Amino acid sequence: MSTTTPPSSSSSFLNGERAVVLFFIAHILFSLPFSLLLSHGLPLSLLTLAASFLEITYDAAAAASSSSLFSTRRGASSGILLGAVTLPALLLSKFTQLSRGFSLAQVNLQEIQYLTLQYWASSATSFVVLVFLSFVLLRRAPLWRKDWGLGFGLCFLFLQASLCFLALASTSSQSSLQLVLKLSWVFGHGLAAVMLIQHFLRTFPSCASIGEALLVTAGIVLYFGDMLLLTVMKLCGLLMSSDLVTAEYETSRSEIGIIIQGLLLGLLLYPIPFKYILRVWEWSTNTGSADSRRYNEIRRSVIFISLFVLVMVGIVPLWMQFVHEFHVHPILWVLSFVLSEPSKRLSLCIYWVCVICLSVLYVYDISKNSRVERILLRKYYHLLAVLMFVPALILQPEFLNLGFGAALAVFLMLEIIRIWRIWPLGQPIHQFMNAFTDHRDSDFLIVSHFSLLLGCALPIWMSSGYNDRPLAPFAGILSLGIGDTMASLIGHKYGVLRWSKTGKKTIEGTAAGITSVLASCWLLLLLLASSGYFFTQHWFSLLLAVTVSGLLEAYTAQLDNAFIPLIFYSLLCL
Repeated sequence: MSTTTPPSSSSSFLNGERAVVLFFIAHILFSLPFSLLLSHGLPLSLLTLAASFLEITYDAAAAASSSSLFSTRRGASSGILLGAVTLPALLLSKFTQLSRGFSLAQVNLQEIQYLTLQYWASSATSFVVLVFLSFVLLRRAPLWRKDWGLGFGLCFLFLQASLCFLALASTSSQSSLQLVLKLSWVFGHGLAAVMLIQHFLRTFPSCASIGEALLVTAGIVLYFGDMLLLTVMKLCGLLMSSDLVTAEYETSRSEIGIIIQGLLLGLLLYPIPFKYILRVWEWSTNTGSADSRRYNEIRRSVIFISLFVLVMVGIVPLWMQFVHEFHVHPILWVLSFVLSEPSKRLSLCIYWVCVICLSVLYVYDISKNSRVERILLRKYYHLLAVLMFVPALILQPEFLNLGFGAALAVFLMLEIIRIWRIWPLGQPIHQFMNAFTDHRDSDFLIVSHFSLLLGCALPIWMSSGYNDRPLAPFAGILSLGIGDTMASLIGHKYGVLRWSKTGKKTIEGTAAGITSVLASCWLLLLLLASSGYFFTQHWFSLLLAVTVSGLLEAYTAQLDNAFIPLIFYSLLCL
């Protein structure tokens, strides 16, 4: 009787994706000042090593097992390394940028302290999720207990946790209770992420890889954590004079930021009460009559609309006014903001509506009457992002911030209607959206339009406030609207030399993507220079950022719309 041994991890240690990610982390560490290298850089390097060994072990276990450990997207690797390090590396790059502003007295200390807390929260989130995945491997595949990669990964994880504890304990003079609260707050993000990632993979099977689910859940938990922190600080200010909430938790937030946060989190939480109210209603009106099915659909729609109005017009604006000083109702504030410059902002709205309607109808008609591959059809939307967002980012950046929030809210609402099949729009929306899906989408969840919008929006949102890199806000538009589009079009039409035997990405496509982004950067810099911007980005660092993000797009099997803009933005901030 033969026994099966785990495959050697070392044989596949440096595939293309891991090599690019490791180079990306090494570049960030090299760019850190020495004072931050030990306190912030060393924990990130240990997290990177742990995620690398765990990814190797997980992929080998998935390949050797007849059944998958999780219901992840088919055709994609686990992506654990990329998912675990992207958010901490992004925040560390942003921390480096704000440190330059602090040395010039353009950034206050509270912003630095708050971003530091966010960095440790994201690192702790990745740590707890990686520990959870390690124990899943040990529990479901006892054979892998002897695998040296998993052992090394756990050792690096607990070294990283120890350094995180020491860094949090030594940041400032604080009482023991304050330290306990801070550690609970930081590692509470990780526990919440573990519960959310399990719920996500169970509710939407085969929709994402482990790395993609980790990035999404970590971002949502960090965003929810910020909302909870805002609420707790306001309550402490109203109810007591507490020394437990120190200055490092405080940072200024704009009205637009509060409105976007309340809008998105309200929509993400909305399905929870709707689900339970619907269950109670169906239980109380349980009937098997086929004649009443249509009336039940209408009643479901009435419940949906009523609860939606209550949450989004009543409860969410109350929270916005509670945590921020709005002198009027937030909806009225939005109207006054739009009408404060009516000629520019209303004209921009009309331009957006015309471009969207014409483009969507044109592409939808092509998708129904043409044999063009869907992956190429979807690149029209990438070009559409360039046409819509570049003029707005140059002329009306604040209005574009609000526009991104409104567009994402509309996408979330439509996806909720599609998933729940709310009459009468649920089924038509489902049929329309299916015309633009590919292998990365499923009937459970269509993510491509979310990833494209967020990929363009996140660099712009994160560049609000101090920003000494004028190209950083354009990171998503350049990498997705220009680079990814040109790489796909040129690679599909002229590509011959492939990066790997099993992949579809070609060297010609990657070269076209990198060249087109560099040419676009040059044109943008000329345009920004004529508008009064001062260029502070060295060409070598720009070339490095474009090349690394281009190579990652070529090698990764993950959803590139989600990762490439964040990687590109992180490199531009350095």
